[in-house]
This record gives sequence, structure tokens and C-alpha cells, in this order.
Amino acid sequence: MNTHSYNEQELHRIEELSSLRELNINPYPHTFDRTHSSKDILVTFSDENPEVLSSVSVAGRIMAIRTMGKASFWHILDQDGRIQIYLKKDDLPDMYEHLKLFDIGDIIGVEGYVFRTKVGEVSIHVRTITLLSKSIRMLPIAKEEITETGEKIVHDAFKDKESRYRRRYIDLIVNNDIRTTFIKRSKIITAMRRYFDERNWLEVETPILQPMYGGASARPFVTHHNTLDVDLYLRIADELYLKRLLVGGFEGVYEISKNFRNEGMDKSHNPEYTAMEIYVAYKDYHWMMEMTEDCLNTIAKSVNRSETVIYDGKEISFALPFARKKMSELFVETIGVNPFGFDRAALKELAQKHSVAIDPAANEIKILDEMFSELIQPKLIQPTFVYDYPLEMSPLAKSHRTEQGVVERFELFINGGEVANAFSELNDPFDQRQRLEQQARLKTEGDDEAMVVDEDFLFSLEIGMPPAAGLGIGIDRLVMILTGETSIRDVLFFPQMRPEVS
Repeated sequence: MNTHSYNEQELHRIEELSSLRELNINPYPHTFDRTHSSKDILVTFSDENPEVLSSVSVAGRIMAIRTMGKASFWHILDQDGRIQIYLKKDDLPDMYEHLKLFDIGDIIGVEGYVFRTKVGEVSIHVRTITLLSKSIRMLPIAKEEITETGEKIVHDAFKDKESRYRRRYIDLIVNNDIRTTFIKRSKIITAMRRYFDERNWLEVETPILQPMYGGASARPFVTHHNTLDVDLYLRIADELYLKRLLVGGFEGVYEISKNFRNEGMDKSHNPEYTAMEIYVAYKDYHWMMEMTEDCLNTIAKSVNRSETVIYDGKEISFALPFARKKMSELFVETIGVNPFGFDRAALKELAQKHSVAIDPAANEIKILDEMFSELIQPKLIQPTFVYDYPLEMSPLAKSHRTEQGVVERFELFINGGEVANAFSELNDPFDQRQRLEQQARLKTEGDDEAMVVDEDFLFSLEIGMPPAAGLGIGIDRLVMILTGETSIRDVLFFPQMRPEVS
């Protein structure tokens, strides 16, 4: 055993481990039969009828130890929270003296009866105790101090962001608020899935490893399949595969999936992220707008019991209906002109006039997108649908039915960030080929996020895809808003990190 990485207290715990084994106490048994959780007990216990909980078995991690001679009060933590246990020497004659080998962080199982202490705390009077896992490493347990004025001061809290992200398992043990965030994340996804399932839309799975990436403008991760001797790409979007399923005859399909984009990291971007995409046949983007706002309103009320949340110091309302703004109108309101159709030189001049920094090699699409991101997007605080985008920005969306050079697309913005993206889906195979070939030309000109021509997808459109509406929602960003977290890393169990320097 390499003991160089252990401190003195941890070496002492390793010695305790040896002592336990010498006493024939298995520090890592295979199983333990539980009957109740901490929440079950705290909700169920009644002073008028304590016999209901006259025999309970509970398991959890030791979080506090207070010993008073022949009796001890400990707190243990399970998934639902903490509960106090009471250990008395007379009740544990063969085990009590060995409890000195137990430490904060150890996982134990206890059996006993529930009672209320003299100070009113519901507790378990332990009749038997079983060590389930000996903890070798020290937990960063915070200490609380109550001042003379009644103020609570917390010392040694596990608050360093980088440490919390790298060792999320410790974060979940010692910081209750982060546990609450991830429980709520699960409920948000469940509520979304329930909303779709109740409407008989089919949840499906599509490939993560793809021979051809597509469905979004993004740089992919590349890997290699040894047996086939071909390069494969990690999925950047589900879109082209889900549309193939519409061709195959399904009329409503969705997928909640991990996607991967080889891009920078910041408070709203992680290279691995969770997205939901849904496609419904015979619908358009107007219908999808209404469905999206109803879905998110339903989720907010289900998870938060309210149509409003406080996010980044602002009250965000999910009340219906959401605001709707044409992109061209937003440009006119903000800079006095609609730049749709401007050539590259005119767009560069406009960007410079409004102090928007532009990459010298950026094409028209990139310049327009950057101007929108810098000048308009930060002002969209309440849920706002921005719709009717320039055709060049949306190679997979159907052309507008009445306006030239525009497509039927919307994005949903909340607190200045994009949360959803949707189209009336392009199903004309010849128009789609033209658009993808234009994307391929942009790629040869240096745009490494431009799309590629997917011949099999085009073949599927030639078989015939019904008119349809499609929607993508960034799950992580939605969770951020509904939980009040301002960094994507705080809603991912294990965010991507730079390797630690030894």
C-alpha cells in the first residue's frame, strides 16, 4: 500500500481498518436490509402512536458524533437527509467499546425503535449497528458557530468551486443545496418526458457514433473504429436521424440525449451536454411555438410549484403567452436598420459602427450572428421567441411561406441565453441539397462549423418526409434557469475539467 498520499488522520483510519478485521468485523459487507429512509421516519413518527415505528432499519453516512460516556448521539445522512441516532452502552454490550473505531464518513446500518428526545428531536434508539463501509479519506465537514447576537457563522465549508467539480461525490455529501439542484434536474427531465408521453410521442434512440455528423453548425469530436478502419464522429445533434424516422412513418418522435461539440467552455457551454429534440409530423413552427411555451410552463409549475423563478437576481416569468419578436424588427429597434441581405462589406461596416468585434475572416452569416448576440440577445430577459431568421443562417429550415430570403425558424431566449431552437422543417430534397452544398462551400472557405452533405439523409428526403415541426431544447440551460444556478458546471454532475497538475 502506498501511504504517501495519506495524512496522519487517514493513516490512523487505516490502522482502525486492521483493528476491525482483527475483531472479525467486516468493514465492507455485501448487503444490508433497510425498512425506512430518514424522510419516512421524520414524516411518519407520531408521539401519540410511537409503536408504528417500533422496529426500523436505516442506513446512512455518519456526519456527526457526540459521545457522553456510556451513551452517544450521532447523525447519519441518507439520500433524503439527516436523522439522529442514539447509542447506549447497555443496549450494545458487545459492540459499544468498538464504536471508537468508527469515524465521520463511515457508512453504517442500524436497527432500533424511534422516539423523541427530551429536547424534541425525533431519533432512532439503536439496538444493533453494522459497519457497511469504512471511510479512509477525511470529509471536509463544516463547523457552525452561533455568535452572541444569534448569527450563524460557518467555518471550513467545502466551497472551492474547482474542488467541488472535480470531486462531486464529496460535494453531494457535504453540501445539501447541490443535492437539491440535481434532484430537481431529474424532476425537470421527468416532467418533460411525461408531457411528451401523454401526447403519444415516441421516445427513441439514435446513434452517438456517426459516420457523418450533421444537424447543427458545430465542430465535432473525431474518433476511429479499428475494425472498420474508418473515422467516426460523436453526435453533435439528433436532427437528421430523427427526421429519417419521420420518413419511416413515425409521426412524433423525441430523444433526450448526450451531444458533443468540440468548442470552448464557459458558464453556458460544456463540450458534453444534454439536449432534447422532438419532431412532429404535419405541424409547423407556429404550432411548435405554442407547444414549447405550454411545455415549459407545465414543467415550471410541476417542479417549482410556480410560474416564476428568481434567476441571476431577476424574476423570470413562465406565464403564458411568451413574448414574440421578429428578428428583423429587433434589429430595427436596436440599430435602426434591418441588415438582412447586406453584403459582407456592409455588414462589417455596420458591426464596426456599433462596436461589435468581428473576426476578419468571418462570413456574412457569422457577422450577422455576432451582431445579434452582442447587441440584442442580452436584452431578452423574459422568455422571448425570436422568429423568422435569414435563410443563410438556417440551412435545415423551410423557406418562409410569404417572405423572401427568410425561413420559418424561432429561437427561445431567457435571461439573454438561447434555450430552444425550432423550425418548420425543410422537406424539399432539392432545396435541401442546394443548402447543404452551400454549407460545404463555406467549409472549404474556412468555416469549420459549417455542415457537410449527408447523401443518405438527402436520399431519405427523396423517399418523402411529411411536413413537420422540429424543436431542440438545451436541457442543461433550462435546468440552470429553473434551479437558479448561473453556471452550467453547477448542473452537471461531472463537468469537463482540465487535468490536474501533479
